[in-house]
Amino acid sequence: MSCVAQLWDDEWDMVVISLQATAPFLHLGALVAVTALSWLVSGQFAKAERAASQLLMFGTYFAVVLGVYLVPLTISSPCLMERKDLGPRPALLGHRGAPMLAPENTLMSFQKAMEEKVYGVQADVVISYDGVPFLMHDQTLRRTTNVEEVFPELAYDHSSTFNWTDLERLNAGKWFLKNDPFWTVGSLSPSDFVKAANQSVCRLTEMLKMVKGNATVLLNLRSLPEDHPYFRTSVNVTLEAILASGIPQQAVMWLPSLDRQLVREAAPGFQQTCGQKTDAQRLRDQGFQMLNLRYTKVTRQDIREYASANLSVNLYIVNEPWLYSILWCMGVESVTSDNSHVLRRLPSPLWLMPRDEYHLIWITADLASFVIIVGIFIFQK
Repeated sequence: MSCVAQLWDDEWDMVVISLQATAPFLHLGALVAVTALSWLVSGQFAKAERAASQLLMFGTYFAVVLGVYLVPLTISSPCLMERKDLGPRPALLGHRGAPMLAPENTLMSFQKAMEEKVYGVQADVVISYDGVPFLMHDQTLRRTTNVEEVFPELAYDHSSTFNWTDLERLNAGKWFLKNDPFWTVGSLSPSDFVKAANQSVCRLTEMLKMVKGNATVLLNLRSLPEDHPYFRTSVNVTLEAILASGIPQQAVMWLPSLDRQLVREAAPGFQQTCGQKTDAQRLRDQGFQMLNLRYTKVTRQDIREYASANLSVNLYIVNEPWLYSILWCMGVESVTSDNSHVLRRLPSPLWLMPRDEYHLIWITADLASFVIIVGIFIFQK
C-alpha cells in the first residue's frame, strides 16, 4: 500500500474530483441498497431471541441508515448550480494535435485538430543537432518513430543529437497504427490509415504555418544535453522560427521559464504562461497572463481568484466527458485534451441540477426509504 500510495500520489486527488461528479448518484444508489437490506435485517431481528442481540443489530443498522440519510450534507459539487450561472464552455487545446485521430506531433495530427476547430494546440519543441526546431515529446525517438530500424545503434540517444537530414528519414506514423494507443485506429478511414502510415517528424515551422490565423499555440521547450551546440541558445533559435513564421504574437502561449526576460523583449505580444501554481497577484506583478496546470492542482476557489486577477487558467490533460463537465461547472477557461473531437460535441455538462432541486430529491428519497423500512420491520414482526 505504501508503494501504491507513492506511485499514485498524484492520482489520489482524482478520487475527490470523481466524487464531485458521482456523489449525488452514489447517494441514491446507497439509499436503495440500505433500504433493500432492511428485509434481511428485519428478518434476523425478528428471529433473534436475546434482547442484546436485537439491540446491537438494530443499532448498527440504524447508524448506517442515518449516515446514508445525512450524506448529502457533505456533498459539494460544482454542477449543483442554476443553469443561468453556468459560464462559457472551456476552450479546447489539442494535446500534440489530435493524438486519437493521428500520430501525435505530426502534421496530420495538427491538421485533424484544425478540422475539429479547436481553440489551440499544444506542442513540445526540440532543437536538432544542426539547429532545426522540431516537435517531439520524449527524450528518445523510440516510441514515436522507427529509429530502431533506421538507426539501431542510435535508438537510445537523445532526440536532439540527430541532424535534421537524419530525422527526415524516419517514419513517425507506423507506430501509431501498430500500437493503437487510444484504441481508435479501427475508426480511421482507409485514406487516413494510409496517410497516418506515411507521417514524418514535423518541423516547428510546418506546424506554425498550418495553424497561423486559425488557432493559438501552447509551446513547451524540451531541455537539451549540456554538450548540445544549441544548449545555451535554444530559446533564440525557437524564437527566430516563431517570429519568422508570421504567426501573430498574441496567438503564442509561451511556457518555458528559460530566458523569459529575453522572450519578453523579443516578443512582447506572447502570452507569458506559468507552469506552477502561485499567488495570483504575484503572477500579475511578474507579467504573466495565464497558467498551465494539472487539473488536480486547482480548486474552484483558485479558479475564481485567478479570474479576478485577470489570469486565464488552462488545465491538462482532460479526456473524459465527465471531467470536462466538472471543470466547465467550475468556470475553467480552457483545457488541453487528447479527446477534443469528442469533448467539443458536448452541448452542455453531462448533468446540471439546481441545489434546491437536489435537496427536494434528497429529502423525498430519504422519507420514502424511511417509510419502506418501517413498513418492512412491522411486516416482519
